[in-house]
Amino acid sequence: MNLIKSKRRVADHGEVFTPPWLVEKMLDLVRGETERIDSRFLEPACGSGNFLVPVLQRKLAAVEAKFGRTDFERRHYALLAVMCTYGIELLADNIIECRANMLEVFADYLNLDETDEVYLAAYYVVSQNLVHGDALTMRTHDGQAITFAEWGYLGRGKYQRRDFRLDVLTQMSSFTQEGSLFAHLGKHEVFTPIKAYPPMNVRDLACVPSEDGLREPA
Repeated sequence: MNLIKSKRRVADHGEVFTPPWLVEKMLDLVRGETERIDSRFLEPACGSGNFLVPVLQRKLAAVEAKFGRTDFERRHYALLAVMCTYGIELLADNIIECRANMLEVFADYLNLDETDEVYLAAYYVVSQNLVHGDALTMRTHDGQAITFAEWGYLGRGKYQRRDFRLDVLTQMSSFTQEGSLFAHLGKHEVFTPIKAYPPMNVRDLACVPSEDGLREPA
């Protein structure tokens, strides 16, 4: 694997990719979390998915171990695995490649084509979870505050979504520090979503209009 795309990108953006063997060793340090389907991972400089793709592969292996005998649960928990991986990337070509790589892993696992509703639902989810923006400024490429969807699986094919601003979420550590004015408050009292949605199913997600940066499905 080539660890740089160009010397100019290294100079301008500090872009150097982590080799796969090192990624695996780093993920082994948090093996329990990488193998938990609903654990959430955020890579603030995700590139083309060097970390996120292996995280998804580990989560899908957990899906197979727990739900491999039931196609309905297998498909829905595989989608939850995608829902629980997040990334931010400054460079447009990288974020497009990352989204495509994640979708390819997901589709290969479930043997989907691009017209399948589960594929289209995942297509929408990665457009929300993998953001073209700057993790340092917490702004998207067009200057908007970065927001992330918190997805949860309610069972029986239903998902719950709540949106949160990243800049608010990053304040959690200061709110919970001993002696903080807000230390006595529960998370639900400080971190309220900017938007909550009614429960939705795969078909609902598959019908949401496509986001910029992803190839239109066939």
